[in-house]
Amino acid sequence: MEPYVSLISDVGFPIVVTFYLLHRIEAKLDCVIESIQNLPHQLAEHKGNVSQ
Repeated sequence: MEPYVSLISDVGFPIVVTFYLLHRIEAKLDCVIESIQNLPHQLAEHKGNVSQ
């Protein structure tokens, strides 16, 4: 707990909250990036299924 208190006193509360929130949503952003990268493949599969 001591490192967090010293970090808050050094850089300020808003910056610490921002870093915490960015750390929390990192995994969710990774899932979004993966979904976007897989989208062309999924669209090609869907297009192939529709034409059959």
